[in-house]
Amino acid sequence: MVTFLSGGTGTPKLLSGAGDVFSPEGTTVIANTGDDVELGGLFVSPDVDTVLFERGGVLDRDTWWGIEGDSHGTNDFLFELAENAGLAGGPRYLPDEKQTSGREVARWRRFSGIAEFMTIGDRDRAVHITRTSLLDEGRSLTEVTRTLADAFGLEIDLLPMSDDPLATMIHTLEGELHFQEFWVGRRGEPEVTDVEFRGEARSTTAVREALSDPVVIGPSNPITSVGPIRAVEGVERALAETPVVAVSPFVGDRVFSGPAGELMAATGHEPSTAGIAEAYPFADAFVLDSADETELDRPVVRTDTAMETPEDAARVARAVREALEAVA
Repeated sequence: MVTFLSGGTGTPKLLSGAGDVFSPEGTTVIANTGDDVELGGLFVSPDVDTVLFERGGVLDRDTWWGIEGDSHGTNDFLFELAENAGLAGGPRYLPDEKQTSGREVARWRRFSGIAEFMTIGDRDRAVHITRTSLLDEGRSLTEVTRTLADAFGLEIDLLPMSDDPLATMIHTLEGELHFQEFWVGRRGEPEVTDVEFRGEARSTTAVREALSDPVVIGPSNPITSVGPIRAVEGVERALAETPVVAVSPFVGDRVFSGPAGELMAATGHEPSTAGIAEAYPFADAFVLDSADETELDRPVVRTDTAMETPEDAARVARAVREALEAVA
């Protein structure tokens, strides 16, 4: 039995080759939901869906989001309507009073769907309609996620990090932005001054049970992909009590992709593998790239950690297994 903490693309890439190393039936994935948004009334869970689509065999692997070969008729016509009506494009963050009204799980992350700033395909949208409808019928996000996982034929157990709202808010020199507005809408350009996880989310019984197994943290962004999961009540304590192996998203001080370096620096961490080790005091061992010469005070397994194919990911997964065997 093993549990992965997943956000962004780093851990999903690792999962793409982990099936031959870790039994899917014995694997649980806890997905970050700090990136979730309500867009045009639909509840969108990007990090949940990356795992859902990847493990379901439909992920667009060129972008690592959305469904391969999806059409975009609704998305295209939204832009056409906005242009014809003279409406400004997104992101259009709803007024403060709207952020705490409506369904509770969407607090602090509500956007208008006018000229939607996230590109959502037609089949992808069907998933969001189904998720939103099930939430409105009274099901928890955990129950909804498991229902969708069954629909996509997943063999792993996929869990959201909490059923409660917890929004990742990026504080910048240009104001406060939800992570999706910062990263997708503004292309990560505003200078970051801090990161806030807004809300008081509790861990579910399913998450607590999963965290009693050995834990793997893939090369996901430590601040905005792993950070929200750690901010959930009970998670940090559980990580301190179970074997944990982390795969560094850095090679020395060079990040593989995304805004991890900028966000680590903004939150007081050295943007490097050494900074990852400092940020993860609960980690018992690390998997580092063969070219990473960082010396750590915990066991290290080195391999080529670049993951362009499932075969690459399987190589990294074997290194993870070796590291777990050293500390479990």
